[in-house]
Amino acid sequence: MRKIVVLNRVSLDGFFAGPNGEIDWFVQDPEVDVAVHDPERTGDCRITILGGTTYKLFEESWVPFLSDPDAPEEMKAVAEDLTNMTKVVFSEKIKETNWANTELHNGELINVAKKLKEGDSDIIIFGSGTIVQQLANEDLIDEYLLIVTPVVLNEGKPLFKDVKHSHLRLLGSQSFGSGNVLLHYLAA
Repeated sequence: MRKIVVLNRVSLDGFFAGPNGEIDWFVQDPEVDVAVHDPERTGDCRITILGGTTYKLFEESWVPFLSDPDAPEEMKAVAEDLTNMTKVVFSEKIKETNWANTELHNGELINVAKKLKEGDSDIIIFGSGTIVQQLANEDLIDEYLLIVTPVVLNEGKPLFKDVKHSHLRLLGSQSFGSGNVLLHYLAA
């Protein structure tokens, strides 16, 4: 059975996005980016599950790097990695896409996630709070990589809204000069 890993940024008070979905509060740090892409933490993730909002944000942010001759090489590399990943998108609003390796679904999240776990690749979830919440309540998430950002938002979208009581086991932590802290948990 393959694992589902959540990779998300959260504020100190537990929000993964501001009240209107804004993420401008992230404290960017290239050292954090390198740390979270360590295969020992994320496994062999060639599939990502995304909600419609996160997918559109990713598509708008990353696809332009593929054809921009002036884009930094590291940004092109990330865009190519994301393009090569199978993107399993759950949205009732998105009806079509041109981004390679994208599968659109308008329901059946739990059944699709269970089938993916029986496959040959680990699965990663970026953002997509409602997806995380639904899968957490079905005990389908195996690990959490949380980048705790040194910001208190006071309002926003909580990552664990309406998620049932769960125990997690800390696998590791790493702090960075930027004030970010990476926490790696195993779902118990």
